[in-house]
Amino acid sequence: MNTKITAAVLAAATATVALSGCGLKEGLTEKANGHVKTVGYATGAEGKRDADARLPEWVPDGATSITEVIRTTGSERILKFTGGTLPGVCVPGPAATQAATLAAQWWPSGQESRTDKVCGEWHVLVQGADVYAFKPETLVNKRS
Repeated sequence: MNTKITAAVLAAATATVALSGCGLKEGLTEKANGHVKTVGYATGAEGKRDADARLPEWVPDGATSITEVIRTTGSERILKFTGGTLPGVCVPGPAATQAATLAAQWWPSGQESRTDKVCGEWHVLVQGADVYAFKPETLVNKRS
């Protein structure tokens, strides 16, 4: 049993070194609540040009300092960027009722419950020049 745990830890450490050594804009880490990927872009336009980008179309091309945490085993995401004007698809709407399970140093605890706009599936809050967005996990009811 200890051999399996040691092998798993060694594999994770090797993957972490490999990812960080490549100079990638993203990292992949195993968390207790699933796989989590963090991506960052200088501008919204850059994030939309990236072949692997999942940056939502409503993020302004002129947005800067974009950071996003993505659950790779689901649909939950948190996003922060600075600047840009939200498009017309973003309308006043209710705060998210589902709590975020993703976390980041830049994501204030409970921020999703303070959102006041909806951009498609995203709940959004503009605070000064900063924009915070939360896309809750899509829950699917399976019938037996």
